Amino acid sequence: MPHISSSASQPELTALFTSVQQHFQDVIVPLWQGPGWNADMALPYEALDAEHQPLPPQRYRAMACARQLYLFASLIGQVPDAEERAAALFRSLQRHFHDAEHGGWFYSIDPHGAPLDQRKDLYTHAFILFACAHYWDKVREPLVESVLNAALEVIARRFSTGDGLYDAILDRDWSSLSSGPLQNPLMHLAEAFLATQSVREDLAVQRALVELCTAMQKRFIDPQHSVLMEKPLGSVDNWFEPGHQFEWYFLLESSGLLRDSKLHASLEQAFSYTEQLGVDQHTGAVRAMLTLDGHSKDATQRIWAQAEYLRALTLRPDSESSVLRQLQTLQQRSLHARGWYECRDEHGEVSRQDMPSTTPYHLATCYRGLAEYLC
Repeated sequence: MPHISSSASQPELTALFTSVQQHFQDVIVPLWQGPGWNADMALPYEALDAEHQPLPPQRYRAMACARQLYLFASLIGQVPDAEERAAALFRSLQRHFHDAEHGGWFYSIDPHGAPLDQRKDLYTHAFILFACAHYWDKVREPLVESVLNAALEVIARRFSTGDGLYDAILDRDWSSLSSGPLQNPLMHLAEAFLATQSVREDLAVQRALVELCTAMQKRFIDPQHSVLMEKPLGSVDNWFEPGHQFEWYFLLESSGLLRDSKLHASLEQAFSYTEQLGVDQHTGAVRAMLTLDGHSKDATQRIWAQAEYLRALTLRPDSESSVLRQLQTLQQRSLHARGWYECRDEHGEVSRQDMPSTTPYHLATCYRGLAEYLC
């Protein structure tokens, strides 16, 4: 893993990172301990407005609960009451979203706690696995590991298509909805497999991870530019997202198991192409969606993509000046005194004032990568 060199900009980078990390702990995390927390439901609201008021709840998602479980598990020992909040989120995950009849977890419940969208999606299950792995690593409670094991079992038995890939979404009773595999849930499944491997030796997970990456290379990598598409090759109206390219790159580059894979070689090869097409050279803003030939499909600049680009840069060679520049970009364009800007439009104007409960996960993983880079 590259480390920063001893140069004049190292103190500047360290000071800037200290500042954004302080902002995270002093401004962002308290939003979800206070106004963003529905104490009656023991769940985070989906989003807060610019004045820190919850948006009127339309639903609560299991995925959002799991991301917040990861957030507070990662803060145990650093932030007061983080362990109590993580415990409450873990209980809520089981109480509100677990399907006692068919197994697995519902997608969402309504504002009163009744099941809403009862389908089973891989994206949600991947985040439950990811969160439980990190939480179990902190508390080592048998119940947490049993939920982790249940998530692994249901992913392998229900979602697997038998060729290394997994269906994106199934009906409540696990019957097919003919969704097929999609890139984003599969990426978060890889992330969850890596998290599981990091906390315990698990040969079945290791095998599933290698098979997943082998299948991704075969089914999702464009042979001309080596970029990873959002839908399988040959799908109508396909596209790629620079933020996801950078996210995959970090996962593969940071794994000793995957660093020599063909998928890693493709993402390595595509990195500069992705930067040229997907990152504004003047502002450092990451574009949301591109066609294969580089035309913009969605020029929105999202904070999560900025965080993933920054995290990926920490694993690039001779990257100190790039990391510093992108951390400055994140601070100046995405963070503010009362929270963060979720999106800017193609002209750089703030286009969303609300702050979703799912975004702190991206900042937490980004800052974790920066901390490792600076150590």
